[in-house]
Amino acid sequence: MAYEQERAAAVEAVRMASAVCTAVQARLVAGATLTKGDRSPVTVADFGAQAIVSHHLALAFPDVPLVGEEDADALRQDENAALKDNVIGAVRSQLAGLSEADILAAIDRGTHEGGPTGRHWVLDPIDGTKGFLRLDQYAVALGLIEDGEVVLGVLGCPNLPLDADNPDGPRGCMFIATKGGGATMRALDSTDETPVRVTDVSDPSLARFCESVEKAHSSHSHSAQIADRLGITAPPFRIDSQCKYAAVARGDASVYLRLPTRKGYVEKIWDHAAGWRVIVEAGGSVTDVYGKPLDFSIGRGLESNKGVIVTNGTLQAPVLEAVAAVLGL
Repeated sequence: MAYEQERAAAVEAVRMASAVCTAVQARLVAGATLTKGDRSPVTVADFGAQAIVSHHLALAFPDVPLVGEEDADALRQDENAALKDNVIGAVRSQLAGLSEADILAAIDRGTHEGGPTGRHWVLDPIDGTKGFLRLDQYAVALGLIEDGEVVLGVLGCPNLPLDADNPDGPRGCMFIATKGGGATMRALDSTDETPVRVTDVSDPSLARFCESVEKAHSSHSHSAQIADRLGITAPPFRIDSQCKYAAVARGDASVYLRLPTRKGYVEKIWDHAAGWRVIVEAGGSVTDVYGKPLDFSIGRGLESNKGVIVTNGTLQAPVLEAVAAVLGL
């Protein structure tokens, strides 16, 4: 199997990070967050997940750098000593014996700038932080980029039901995809994998679309207009994080719209890399609002793209036509 060693390392890293996130979320209390400059909350789990994934991958592939969302500067500030101690405790629950210096260095390792050549990992330790804080959906999202192309994606979705038709049933899924190897799903506490595939819906009016819960992430009013043009009557499936990629990949929905909300906004590669490979291997399509492929080769941002449109493939053309009409492209 291509990328067999990389796949195994990524799966184990995401499994451990997901376990930490689940434990931290279960005891989430006020004061367990701090605020970054962009106003998104950062939790103990954010830092802990990045430390775990970074350290594990560095042991397995010491020469492959990491593009990560976090750095440890805030944890080094005296006023955040208690938060730092909580992060260290969370990490040691999975990787016993790591020193404080090791843990902070692992977090800081995520400063790589990406680019078009060589290999690098790309990580969002908690994609959907606000969903996490609401005790709702979030994802640990890890991808491997090789010469500008995402060749491996792993999504840990600790709160996602194993069966969308049984929302009160068992929760905790992992989605795994490698270039040319298809996409699979497993329970977080199992090694048994089953293939996942996008829907075969070809009539846009029969489609269901999902979008971000947060209005700041995607324009809900534009989404409603697009749905109206397509004749879609089913209510939108609003869900946080790259769990939306997972939902389309396994057929819970057929369309995911992430529409621009403000001029000049640049999507980050860690918000889409893992989900992109999962969708592609499940038979779907991903472009920006202009129909351009997502370009992961530029650096830490999708500088040449605007918005993200995900479908089961069959619906990509009609959805893009409706998007263009509503956005005036």
